[in-house]
Amino acid sequence: MALKDRKLLAPLTLVVVGAIALLGYASQAETSSAQRRADSRGVPGAEARAPDGDQPGKVREGTAYTPRRTQQNARVGALFQKDDTGDHFCTASVVASPGRNMLITAAHCAYGSTGKPRADLVFAPAYRAGKAPAGLWHVSKAVADDRWARNGDQDLDVAFLLLDSNDGRRIQDVLGGNTLGIDRGFRHTVKVTGYPNNRDTPISCRNRSTRFSATQMRIHCTNFAGGTSGSPWVTEPTPNARTGTVIGVLGGYERGGDDDDVSYAAYFGKDIARLYRRALSGD
Repeated sequence: MALKDRKLLAPLTLVVVGAIALLGYASQAETSSAQRRADSRGVPGAEARAPDGDQPGKVREGTAYTPRRTQQNARVGALFQKDDTGDHFCTASVVASPGRNMLITAAHCAYGSTGKPRADLVFAPAYRAGKAPAGLWHVSKAVADDRWARNGDQDLDVAFLLLDSNDGRRIQDVLGGNTLGIDRGFRHTVKVTGYPNNRDTPISCRNRSTRFSATQMRIHCTNFAGGTSGSPWVTEPTPNARTGTVIGVLGGYERGGDDDDVSYAAYFGKDIARLYRRALSGD
């Protein structure tokens, strides 16, 4: 099986689409808060979706399905290099911050093999079928732990990305952001959403995360192939908050794992809290 981050990159021209066109996703922004398949039916359970799009209906725990377009799901997007006409190779999501312009992903998505940040990263939230309805957002800075940059420490496979504004808007003002959860424990029912590089639509899966080691979590979710590195592991939002808490991102052990049906995430402890504070200094 391929590692989760395997994909070639191809740069082309930038096209920016107005963020307000995102089917009303911008109406209520929160402050706290394997080969290519023909279509979504290639994912088991894709047809079993409840009307609100956030509950997969008859889909069993651990089985991937195609999520509907909702504001919560729109906070997750595909990472490209230069623009969205090439191949997407990783996943990222909006995390709440005072500057309202921050993403979280896996460090191996944001940094190349030399330990230096990748150039010209572009985030396409809610990307589907070749379209970026929330616009394209340029990454101005990537922040990862220096120990990961030096030796690829799998327990530090987390990065925060700072975005430029898009047409005067900040991404959290448009889409809201999930809260960062530190030291929340290993066992949670989480929703994982990501962009396999053999599809042009996202997949989601719900299951219970477990402890793999003192510093790593594991989850069984089908079809999380290459391109899903950086996918957020989000606990359910409370009815009033309307936002979830991200307690991990797909990565860590074996850069997310070499089995498409079993994935990993570095545990968010004091090192990730320190990294977040460092990212805030440039936020």
